[in-house]
Amino acid sequence: MRKLFVIGIGAGDPDQVTVQAIKAMRRVDVFFVIGKGAEKQELVDVRATLLAEYADQPHRVVEIADPPRDRTVPGTGADAAYQGVVTDWHERRAEILERAFAGTEGVGGILVWGDPALYDSTLRMVERVLERGRSNFDYEVIPGITSVQSLAAAHRMVLHEIGEPVHITTGRRIREDGVAAGQSTLVMLDGDCSFTQVPGDDLYIWWGAYLGMPDEVIVEGPLRVVEQRIVRRRAALRESKGWIMDIYLLRRTADRE
Repeated sequence: MRKLFVIGIGAGDPDQVTVQAIKAMRRVDVFFVIGKGAEKQELVDVRATLLAEYADQPHRVVEIADPPRDRTVPGTGADAAYQGVVTDWHERRAEILERAFAGTEGVGGILVWGDPALYDSTLRMVERVLERGRSNFDYEVIPGITSVQSLAAAHRMVLHEIGEPVHITTGRRIREDGVAAGQSTLVMLDGDCSFTQVPGDDLYIWWGAYLGMPDEVIVEGPLRVVEQRIVRRRAALRESKGWIMDIYLLRRTADRE
């Protein structure tokens, strides 16, 4: 393989794929698709739909099984145990990618949900493969629309108040750090509805699941009023589909006045 394109494909809506991404897809000979198991087959199917619509050149698709990861270890990115689990997972992912790349001729491509720069490990995996020294290829990153932008569009909102920052974090961290005054906080990768553990009666939430997809769901309102509604809706959606991707923004109501 002489070159690899790491292509951001948006949050799920085929119309969010950029012209730059389409041009890159049409240069790819082999697409590497990392699967997440039978329960998330729909995610692979969305990628297949994108390729059928935009990749009109002859190409192959190589499906790669994502190695299992221990998700029982609590903590944050600063905790040694958690870091160890993630590092091990990344190493095993890099090994699988290296084997898939070996012997591939021409141009490769990996389709990444959202943007490769935001809470995605693909670029780290590619760097690990190159650091091993057994592969030698150039790679190019194509940016994509993220669930952050899709959330803002779905709720018709601005992500921050005038002159204020936006903090992007995870469910693990929001439980520890909370929401600072004068700061809008976007939370990703939260499988535990951590918003229910954030103290305060002055919080407002904008929540969305399956953003950019046909079954997109959004809820907004004072957190303490709508939090259990979101918890129940999220559980029902996950039960019916077998998987869920969601994101939300929290802001103190005083900052909205």
